[in-house]
Amino acid sequence: MFTATSLLFVPGSRPDRFAKARASGAGLVVIDLEDAVGPADKDDARAAALEAAGADPAYGIRINGVATRAGIADLHHLADADRLPDAMMVPMVEDAAQLDVVAGALGDRCPDLMPLVETPRGLRHALAIASHPKVTAVMLGGADFSGELGVELAWEPLLAARQQLILACAEARTPAIDAPFAALDDDDGFAEDCRRAQAVGFAAKSAIHPRQVPIISGIFEPSDELYAEAVAALAAYEEAGEKAIRYKGRMLEAPLVKNYRAIVARKGDTAHA
Repeated sequence: MFTATSLLFVPGSRPDRFAKARASGAGLVVIDLEDAVGPADKDDARAAALEAAGADPAYGIRINGVATRAGIADLHHLADADRLPDAMMVPMVEDAAQLDVVAGALGDRCPDLMPLVETPRGLRHALAIASHPKVTAVMLGGADFSGELGVELAWEPLLAARQQLILACAEARTPAIDAPFAALDDDDGFAEDCRRAQAVGFAAKSAIHPRQVPIISGIFEPSDELYAEAVAALAAYEEAGEKAIRYKGRMLEAPLVKNYRAIVARKGDTAHA
């Protein structure tokens, strides 16, 4: 089950950065073998990623697309590895059959899969992708999607794609992860991007630099005040026999209770969720 609110990518060709990425506080650190690694460095990056995941399976790995030579090589080496990561990202997923290929290649040891939806065709099959039994989260691949559409990598041009992905993931009961923000030095812009993503229903946001992780956490993780409000409201609802009641000037009923339970779950409070 994917419960993180932040995901940080680190290039597989820079093993010197792996430990720093883990120290960032990100909910999941993903060693990237795809976009961040040039063709000449694929083999060395794969070896470094497998070594890191062998020592600490909490590292995730993003493999190359399964329809590429590099992706086939990734699956071959993963199948032979002594230890696999707990989570694996699969790029350019356009239908659930591609996930069957990954699961079939890795068998019973297949990690939790996190496909990236990066094309209009992938978005059209988003519900089937999000519903795959090995999938624990789905991420929007913003850069590739904007390239497919021929638009700027910005919030407004990809809003419709974001909304469609959110609806598919909501129906599948699978968390959705928003795309990275490209401007590394624009903290205010990144924070606004995070607020928008959280507001439309994304469960997490991806980062490409450790400095972005605290910004994500400050927006996606419920504040202590909101958590306390949720716990108190749930206690009042349960005391009333789980029926609609007037609570602090508002009608407290099942839909609002569901939201409060989601808040306490994001705080890791399974007792109240």
